[in-house]
Amino acid sequence: MASESAPDYGPPLGKYLASTDKKTRDKAIKNLAAFLSDPSRDVLPRSEMAKLWKGIFYCFWMSDKPLVQQALATEIAEILLTISKLSVSLEFLRGFWEETVREWNKIDRLRIDKYYMLVRRFVNASFRLLIRAEWDEAACREYNSILTDRGGPLCPEDLRVPTSLAYHLADIYLEELDKALAHPSVPSPLPAPLSTLLEPFFTLAARTPTNTTHQRIQSALLDPLYTALGIARDSEELPSRKRLRLSTPTYPNLISNACAKNPKEEGAMNGTALKIALLRRMFDIASEPDTRDANRRKLYAFWKDNMADNDDDAGSHGVDGS
Repeated sequence: MASESAPDYGPPLGKYLASTDKKTRDKAIKNLAAFLSDPSRDVLPRSEMAKLWKGIFYCFWMSDKPLVQQALATEIAEILLTISKLSVSLEFLRGFWEETVREWNKIDRLRIDKYYMLVRRFVNASFRLLIRAEWDEAACREYNSILTDRGGPLCPEDLRVPTSLAYHLADIYLEELDKALAHPSVPSPLPAPLSTLLEPFFTLAARTPTNTTHQRIQSALLDPLYTALGIARDSEELPSRKRLRLSTPTYPNLISNACAKNPKEEGAMNGTALKIALLRRMFDIASEPDTRDANRRKLYAFWKDNMADNDDDAGSHGVDGS
């Protein structure tokens, strides 16, 4: 029997993307990339993007061999960067996260690792997209809204969001940002606005009703980051101390090329200044009325512990973290 063939023009339908025939699926993905990268293409309606992503999700579902899975995960994520319009790229990214949240709990244990890999590829490609856009303020705001709106993986109010997805994001976020800065989509990338990029995690840590989610954000993201910033400070003062902590992630590309909010005005900040700026932003979010009381106490305590080396700044806020 002859295999079905994907259409040569227009967006491939779900039946082609989820075909049992690998050649048909491969052609459908290539057609999709060509369709979305057309410079004249406007943002698709949300309903149409949802249909496309259901097909893409099950296209990846059908991939069975590790090398095929790795290649396909990369090919799908790279569509973000082949699309010529930033608005279309961001809508494609929104479609990815909404479909992933919808389908996550249906993924069986034999397939979960490859979807973790797909998430990792998209996080990395998203950062390279924002680097290419020179960390455009509006694009960064839209990126954060994609993560935190209802249906996004870091939405604190949406109880349908699987906690394991938020945990995975916390685990890989800094690592993939560091990789993106090491292999940027443009030469000499501007510093990453770290306070802006971490705001979804600060907000989730402040508002999550789940103690384990708060703990995971602290242990997987906040603790390693502030430790790395401390190592950067120590290495400036006493380089030999850096060798004592080789098992700790240092995120060298990130720490050496990051700022708080405005890359063009602030430039790359040193470890101490960046640490203080991030702690202040976390403190501000912890002080917001929507922050849960238990989480507020934990964030204040975390802030106080990490500001111990900056007593003058800590004292000026007059906060007791006990």
